[in-house]
Amino acid sequence: MNDWVSELADRVIAESERRAPGNPVVCASGLSPSGPIHLGNLREVMTPHLVADEIRRRGRECLHLLSWDDYDRLRKVPAGIDPAWEEHIGKPYTSVPAPPGSPHANWAEHFKAPLVEALAELGVEYRGISQTEQYTGGAYREQILLAMRERRAIDEVLAEYRTKEPEGEYFPYRPYCSDCGRDLTRVTAYDDESTELAYTCACGFGETVKLAEHDNGKLVWKVDWPMRWAYEGVVFEPSGVDHHSPGSAWVVGGRLVGPVFGGEQPIGPMYAFVGITGMAKMSSSRGGVPTPSDALEIMEAPVLRWLYARRKPAQSFKIAFDQEIHRLYDEWDALGRKTERLPAEQAAYERAVGTADGALPVTPRPVPYRTLASIVDVTTGDQEQQLRILRDMDVAALEEARPRLDRAQRWVETQVAADQRTHVLREPDAELLASLGEGEREALRLLGEGLDTHWSLDGLTTLVYGVPKLQAGLDPEAKPTPELKAAQRAFFALIYRLLVGRATGPRLPTLLLAVGADRVRKLIQA
Repeated sequence: MNDWVSELADRVIAESERRAPGNPVVCASGLSPSGPIHLGNLREVMTPHLVADEIRRRGRECLHLLSWDDYDRLRKVPAGIDPAWEEHIGKPYTSVPAPPGSPHANWAEHFKAPLVEALAELGVEYRGISQTEQYTGGAYREQILLAMRERRAIDEVLAEYRTKEPEGEYFPYRPYCSDCGRDLTRVTAYDDESTELAYTCACGFGETVKLAEHDNGKLVWKVDWPMRWAYEGVVFEPSGVDHHSPGSAWVVGGRLVGPVFGGEQPIGPMYAFVGITGMAKMSSSRGGVPTPSDALEIMEAPVLRWLYARRKPAQSFKIAFDQEIHRLYDEWDALGRKTERLPAEQAAYERAVGTADGALPVTPRPVPYRTLASIVDVTTGDQEQQLRILRDMDVAALEEARPRLDRAQRWVETQVAADQRTHVLREPDAELLASLGEGEREALRLLGEGLDTHWSLDGLTTLVYGVPKLQAGLDPEAKPTPELKAAQRAFFALIYRLLVGRATGPRLPTLLLAVGADRVRKLIQA
């Protein structure tokens, strides 16, 4: 496994020095606040963040620009939003009212806000750029006039990828209607000398404006993107797989950026899909796509950073919202305990736990996530009970187990169905206890007798696995045979049935700690 971040940083620094020696290195991301900004979109930010952060770690000045494409048109209303918002289709996001009940000023701000908060928690340093402010403030006026002068050259490139000929002359600029505010407009005439532009709108309105003074419209996307590469001097900007097909904005932009705008296409690796395992009800009200905020509710920031840092951009990966999160945390904790890591492992770990600006907050006493989830489950959120159990694991205060404890609690609340929660029986199952054979009664007696001397997570693990070995006359260190494994499974199922009324449940040592020795004895006393 190579350290892809360092390799890209080497290339980006060398390319920046070739293009603009001595200037800050410029990395870029672009996001459209069209709806919930999900964990796949986060790769658009994390990839250049990790490269920019590596460049900063080397003592170089590096800017990470995050363009909010908030001047793009509203194309559709996401699931869960009042269909009446369809009347705003065609308006820029900053001119569309926020969804019902939102405290934010407009549609764009509503969907930007959760990501801004998540990026702060993730330690991502960037300079945000509102494309609404850029366009309406006149920042791109000269670039727009240039694109209009070069419209025929632009059209020749676009024509190579078209399957349908456009009606009339091609114009790379589309105004927003001064009457209805939408982009259902068509430019009917343009004069290069006077910069007078005439347009009509589907709403029936039409007017002539002077483009040299007009700030109520934007370049079409395939021209807008390369214009920004040149304007901002972008050296590195990744993009999704959808941007790399023939005729895409990336391909077309690469052909326009030099001849039209006098710039160069950035180094731009393609990044792959980010999948989700076991998404439950957490995001259903938000359109069905989990966001970085959703992920940060159930996992710590360094763990989420690690998922993006350890995989090359072209490698797809999945983020676990189901039971797989326990395995993920086991892997993370094992990496943290390693005294010797492979160079790429070490690099990914360091990038996960901190940035060039310093370390991210961590849990002082990182109890295994699966253990915390079990504790939260069986104590139904009772903090006194949680502390009683954690003290047996040498955790003196709940704060020592946070923020991981809070993340595990949120995972149980949002991802574990109500019928899968653990409910400890109040009274012994007299019928089940009466039906037990002599061997089962002996196993339960050995368990009850060993509780006090084995009252720790490791000790109880040894005890529950050891009882079937003892009954079989085996050494406590004996390697498991198929017969022994079957006996252990049967023993575990019996304990679960006596404690929680079903054959499975949280990890048995954690469950025993949570229930308490006296109550365990009461429920298993045959």
